[in-house]
Amino acid sequence: MRFFIMLLPWLELFTLIELGIETSALTAIVYVFATGALGLAILRRQGRGMFESLREAQNGRVIGPQLLLDDMAMGCAGLLLIFPGMISDFAALVVMVGPLRRRLVQAFMGPQPELYKPQRAEPGHETIEGSFRRVDEDNHNNHS
Repeated sequence: MRFFIMLLPWLELFTLIELGIETSALTAIVYVFATGALGLAILRRQGRGMFESLREAQNGRVIGPQLLLDDMAMGCAGLLLIFPGMISDFAALVVMVGPLRRRLVQAFMGPQPELYKPQRAEPGHETIEGSFRRVDEDNHNNHS
């Protein structure tokens, strides 16, 4: 894995050189700038979406792990698009396709747990969950 990470920039450079040979140098340059701009646009949109989700969470809406996973994955795809090269762009496309991304996550991480949603009580009734112990029993047992 370490070898692949060290080799990746050279492979990215090679793919861009090949793109320039097959088409033209101008096409390769435009490709790099276009994917970079697309990556920045995705990061901006996802950043706004994450702040919106956090605001909704503060208002009591439960955010599921799937929503966070999707937001984080799209942010990761935006970063991959910013890096010049066709290998990272292909990886970004894989991450951006929702069903494929979910299958990959399930293959690597296993099935995701179900989201816990507390039962809402009737209006006017409030249930507080917790544990307790009787203090007067502790005092009574200590004095005996």
